[in-house]
Amino acid sequence: MPRYGLLLVNLGTPDSPSTAEVRSYLREFLSDPRVLDVHPIQRALVLNLFILPFRPRKSAEAYGQIWTDRGSPLLFHGQDLAKKLQKKLGPEVAIELAMRYKNPSIRQALIRLRELALDKLVVFPLFPQYSSAAWGSAVEKVMEEASVFWNIPSIQVVPPFYDHPAFLASFAEQTKRVHEHFAPDFTLMSFHGLPERHVTKSDESDGAHCLGDGCCDTIVAANRNCYRAQCFATARGIARLVGLDESQYEVTFQSRLGRDPWIKPYTDLRVPALARKGVKRLAVLSPAFVADCLETLEEIAIRARQDFIDHGGQELRLVPSLNSDDHWVEAAAQIAREGTMLQQVAP
Repeated sequence: MPRYGLLLVNLGTPDSPSTAEVRSYLREFLSDPRVLDVHPIQRALVLNLFILPFRPRKSAEAYGQIWTDRGSPLLFHGQDLAKKLQKKLGPEVAIELAMRYKNPSIRQALIRLRELALDKLVVFPLFPQYSSAAWGSAVEKVMEEASVFWNIPSIQVVPPFYDHPAFLASFAEQTKRVHEHFAPDFTLMSFHGLPERHVTKSDESDGAHCLGDGCCDTIVAANRNCYRAQCFATARGIARLVGLDESQYEVTFQSRLGRDPWIKPYTDLRVPALARKGVKRLAVLSPAFVADCLETLEEIAIRARQDFIDHGGQELRLVPSLNSDDHWVEAAAQIAREGTMLQQVAP
């Protein structure tokens, strides 16, 4: 019988690429005050007047381009990872995959683990860098759902792993494989974006450090929870392992929404600019995502690729995310064990 539970948590996906299902997903996602962090009345107005009447149809078309016979890539890659981790960690650990939004839900995953009479649970948010909108929201939801049990299990949470050597090595390996066969002129590391106010809220120096000159060059006390600083740290680690110097790669941020300023530079502006500058073969990796999803497969591999070609580039190649690659399975098992009760499980 298993002694421990391991709950893998990713962001979420609609149940199908239909407009109705995408609208339901976006409603749940954007109703989260950690995601759309404005006054509740303003959030309701923005959501119901400007986003939900228009965006679901467009997003459904994008999901339709990446949907497979197995459904959502984010979901089936997570399922494959869970199965491989189960084999790696053995029968002492019961593993469940959950999504912060939609299905499989955190509530149902916790119920299944409780039915196994497990009193010890490790929560593994699959977000390498910390953001309140993803890592923070997922952990908050797990604690909220666990609090309804009369007997609350002992819970430990795996911290952000943006600079963990095993994570960096896994992404570096994926990048090397593409570089070996594609031989790019330049490499772009595109991370998911956030509104600037999200990172300034994480500034431990009351606004004295964040978004200043060189603010993300190193991790210090003021930016230790800053998403942007952690993204740059991830990029430096991958570049070092791949053998890229500062002239051979750039960090950008994608997926901005609305008119508020988001963290810069913007991927959708830098991709055509690089093509116009003379870059012909561009490799793009997205180290904020451990599984390929809408943001990598549609936003980068389809839209950004076409934009790159339209502005004079020859080819843009997406570096696959970690998905359930064997290197990542080994790394995820190591990360899950370190500092948690799972370290007692035999390798």
